[in-house]
Amino acid sequence: MFQLDIRSRVPIYEQLVEKLKELIIHEVYQPDQQLPSVRVLAQELTVNPNTIQKAYRELEHQGYIYSIPGKGKFVAPQATTTNEEKVTKMKEELLKLLSEALYLGIDKEEILELMKVAEQSTKGESEVD
Repeated sequence: MFQLDIRSRVPIYEQLVEKLKELIIHEVYQPDQQLPSVRVLAQELTVNPNTIQKAYRELEHQGYIYSIPGKGKFVAPQATTTNEEKVTKMKEELLKLLSEALYLGIDKEEILELMKVAEQSTKGESEVD
């Protein structure tokens, strides 16, 4: 499935959260698809089941997954109504990053090209050079 870097300063559960979010965003995991159980994923990645449970709790808190008692964890369908607070925060962060990129010398065309690549990757298309 994927590899975690045990030497990284980033906690394993955070790495797991980011990897799973990436798989959900790139539609490797489809909406309403069941995720591997805590026990199975812990064995596969050779990490403590509590670490998997913590990552799943964080993903559920962020709205990427939901749980059904006795059944497991599932990928949450993309919400049709957007969370305005989250969108506003993301726009602020994006504005800061774009300002810094321009300050560091990345030109507008390169930023636009990166946006195209990001858009293609979220739609599951292959990268075009």
